[in-house]
Amino acid sequence: MKYAVIDRGDQLSKSLAERFHQLAAERGLTRHDDMPDIIVSIGGDGTLLQAFHKYTDRVTDVSFVGIHTGHLGFYADWKADELETLVTLMAEETPHLVRYPLAEIAVETDEQNYYYLALNEFTLKGVDATLVVQLSVNDESFEMFRGDGIVISTPSGSTAYNKSVGGAIVHPSIESLQIAEIASINNRVYRTLGSSFLLPQHHHCDIISKKEQRLLLTIDHLSLQRTDIRSIRCSVSTRKVSFARYRPFPFWNRVRDAFVDM
Repeated sequence: MKYAVIDRGDQLSKSLAERFHQLAAERGLTRHDDMPDIIVSIGGDGTLLQAFHKYTDRVTDVSFVGIHTGHLGFYADWKADELETLVTLMAEETPHLVRYPLAEIAVETDEQNYYYLALNEFTLKGVDATLVVQLSVNDESFEMFRGDGIVISTPSGSTAYNKSVGGAIVHPSIESLQIAEIASINNRVYRTLGSSFLLPQHHHCDIISKKEQRLLLTIDHLSLQRTDIRSIRCSVSTRKVSFARYRPFPFWNRVRDAFVDM
């Protein structure tokens, strides 16, 4: 088996990465940073997002394993003191692959189109003033949005920014996108739906810029600003991300451990 390791960069994560390489070599695993079968993330959820985006072009060919070195990571199955157990299982066992839906973001500008995949969410905000955009669902006008921004989340990302703005937590087996508002303007003149809603697979949402405005786009942890965006199409990607499970860790257990248990 070929593997690669992405670490957070702090001293603990780097030392664990070095230890992982040592144990992996002893167990006959091959390090291959360019063409791995499994990518091991050592750090937190942010580290796993970085690993995902580094290997986005090979997302259908690889799987991910997370080791958390601080607070419980939502994507991380393993603790720092379980490193040897994980390496042994990787060398001896075939993992169960759990596949999660991804969001596909197509950005149309004055000159060309850009395409992105998001594991957690895509957010759109106005930089200098209130965001003003038209939302269309399946090519039908849905609403004119005015407010701070919009969050488009995957089911696995529904526990992140989406939850903080009042969106629902969605199980990753439900292939969908959730659209949630960030501080929308609702009064006698301007109206929006005022709640988050789900789009199933094969549906799409277009966000159409209705004025000259500087927009901040954030795809997971990656941010960029543009003034030439015409529209943004959001849909459930035909590709999925795979996580290698060497022991069961059900989604609702993750939710309970992250938000309920003290």
